[in-house]
Amino acid sequence: MAVRRIDPDRSGDGLHVAIVQSRFNADVGAGLLAGALRALREARVADEHVTLVTVPGALETPLALQRLAQTGDYDALVALGAVIRGDTYHFEIVSNESAAGVSSVALEFGIPVGNGILTCDTDAQALARMDQKGFEATQAALEMANLLRAIDGED
Repeated sequence: MAVRRIDPDRSGDGLHVAIVQSRFNADVGAGLLAGALRALREARVADEHVTLVTVPGALETPLALQRLAQTGDYDALVALGAVIRGDTYHFEIVSNESAAGVSSVALEFGIPVGNGILTCDTDAQALARMDQKGFEATQAALEMANLLRAIDGED
């Protein structure tokens, strides 16, 4: 029996990617974006195939992702932001609802969304993770875009 195997592929050749970056916790957002852009460069995604939009915070991210997905212009989306625990229950609400919104966009539109929204207890944790998380979320989105293309026979 011959098993068809689809190997992971993080190449960005020919892919169109949009990034939604939250402006809340701006220093962390800048670090996340630096990691995401590094991943795109390493994957050879053409600069002219990258769109960057910003939103006020993590709760606004899913709506921007949804509208970008509706255009049909993108092969992958990336969500970047940081939710840092405070003294109230607000952290749980924002963390859970933004994650659910990001996932629902991916499933509703069948488009990969790399979730680079950090949920950390402290600013120090977010700063320590920001570059790598932006990089990994972008790599995941690229890999999933290529996987979907391969499944659909577009490889």
